Amino acid sequence: MAARTLVIIPAFNEEESLPAVLATLRAGVPDFDVLVVDDGSVDRTTDVAIAAGVRVARLPFNLGIGGALRTGFRHAVQHGYDRAIQFDADGQHEVTELAPMLGDLDNGADLVVGTRFAPHPAAYRPGIIRGGAMNVLRLAVAILSGRQFSDTSSGFRAFSRPMLEYFAHTYPVEYMDSVEALLLACYAGFTVIERPVVMHERSAGRPSTRNLKLVYHYMRLIVVLFAMASLRQRRGARAT
Repeated sequence: MAARTLVIIPAFNEEESLPAVLATLRAGVPDFDVLVVDDGSVDRTTDVAIAAGVRVARLPFNLGIGGALRTGFRHAVQHGYDRAIQFDADGQHEVTELAPMLGDLDNGADLVVGTRFAPHPAAYRPGIIRGGAMNVLRLAVAILSGRQFSDTSSGFRAFSRPMLEYFAHTYPVEYMDSVEALLLACYAGFTVIERPVVMHERSAGRPSTRNLKLVYHYMRLIVVLFAMASLRQRRGARAT
């Protein structure tokens, strides 16, 4: 029996780009189920998702992408899915990349991160502030996990059933959840790998964070990551 696959799309005010994304998924992976998690949108995000014939989980207010994803993971676990894909609502991700990422799950990976920077770092060019922050995060994750990841904040990911069950209760809900989740998966002993993928600029709408707000979130995240590592070390010391 083929593995049941759920595509989880967290969406906040994505009525412009979402129809094309859903149409691409319907054409490319018609056998996959799709869940749009409307994260408190004030536009017609839910309406366009329903019109496309996909399932919608509508949150009463904006929780942030971490809360939206945890909702999706719980849905996947409760409805018996074998694996899931995190897919952006803004048109950045390619449906043709799904098969290789899911193949990695079949070969034993628990979390597959689609990286924008390997093997050709110049393929994706973030702004100066975002690019600098990404470099800092890569260094922080390398120090804290002992692993080298080229794209710690990628939102294009594939999850095994055990990974879904773990994240359904532990997935971080603060902004930049993807970096913290990467460390959690490593600390918990899951098999985490990267796979090079093509990503595009968003097709419509605008990002939900601006430069000053982004700097704040990156600074908060660095504090959280090192606090999390310190707590883990203290727990390990008590256990011994």
